[in-house]
Amino acid sequence: MLFLYNFGIYFYSFLVKAFALFSPKAKLFIQGRQDIFKRLAQSIQPGQAHVWFHFASLGEFEQGRPVLEKIKTVYPGKKIVVTFFSPSGYEIRKNYALADAVFYLPLDTAANAKKFIEVVNPEIAIFTKYEFWYHYFRELKNRNIPLFLISGIFRPEQVFFKWYGGFYRALLKDISHFFVQNEESIRLLNSIGLHDVTLSGDTRFDRVFENVATVKKLRVIEDFIQQSPVLIAGSTWPQDEVLIASWAKNHSDWKVILAPHEIGAAHLNQISSLFPEAINYSKIKDQATVPAQVLIIDNIGLLSSLYQYGKIAYIGGGFGVGIHNTLEAAAFGLPVIIGPRYDKFQEAKDLVALGAAISITDGKDLENAFQTFTENPEPGKKAQAYVVEKKGATEGILRHIIPFLN
Repeated sequence: MLFLYNFGIYFYSFLVKAFALFSPKAKLFIQGRQDIFKRLAQSIQPGQAHVWFHFASLGEFEQGRPVLEKIKTVYPGKKIVVTFFSPSGYEIRKNYALADAVFYLPLDTAANAKKFIEVVNPEIAIFTKYEFWYHYFRELKNRNIPLFLISGIFRPEQVFFKWYGGFYRALLKDISHFFVQNEESIRLLNSIGLHDVTLSGDTRFDRVFENVATVKKLRVIEDFIQQSPVLIAGSTWPQDEVLIASWAKNHSDWKVILAPHEIGAAHLNQISSLFPEAINYSKIKDQATVPAQVLIIDNIGLLSSLYQYGKIAYIGGGFGVGIHNTLEAAAFGLPVIIGPRYDKFQEAKDLVALGAAISITDGKDLENAFQTFTENPEPGKKAQAYVVEKKGATEGILRHIIPFLN
């Protein structure tokens, strides 16, 4: 099985190099790993111990960020190295101030893992939610370096719990302690003999709660919305945007702020064809007022601050692989509309059960959800109360991790 795993890593590398010829994201993936060990050696003092945080992408970074920042607060002298697998995380957070170094994670080969850990010299390693890499995990285990998984969530259909998943079950045994989001994850891990597990909850609740407390006002956005009620459409995909465009035509008294998940030129042009009267955020920074119904956010990193201006949130992705972050909106007291594919997201299931979120499948459903939320303020209050109730995961994780840092 290890042979097949190694072959899969090399084959993946080959595919990304091929896609890099025409995919900007794949190109960044390859370019970001060129001369990686040379750049690592230039950035890291030999023999210096580090706290190593690894994130798959931007979402996982925001999930693990409260733990990172708390460690830096308690131990300001600790050196922190952050790695990302995906360009969508690295390119946005490569200059993150609290990390002493930010890099792409070299692909998971035995040689890369050995060399990376020798250079970085982690005293502990913290992975968030997903990302299970055989050679990195094994190298950490061989060197007796504690490895923690935070905000983990496991489901019965994952390979770890299948009859043929022995290789991946063995990989999980290299993790020193699991901090998981729900009781089901505990039961599943216990069922395969893993008992170093704590129900800590999801650190994203701490992050979004903090974001509400520290959010800054955006004058340009205030000039755009004036006194109008606002639908914030976050992390949208084409199928979401078609529904929103149809809805917006029937609700001209509402403003729409649309922040698409992808902001490449082709997608922005597609959005512009759906909203011909819309204006892009990049073009209004110097305007006092903006006479348009729809504002398209054509940059990254603004969405979490936009929810402060909303009355209702539409979170995209539910017609594809799965919805994006609903908690950022819920923390501001916005009821949430989502697509049908949300079953892998515990917080979305909870919000639906509370009546603070509604799942839709078509334009009629969208209109009905809108009417429900505009006629009743309680769903938004329930959404915010849910976030407040669930915060606190960071403190619980830190209590367990701190002895390993001392």
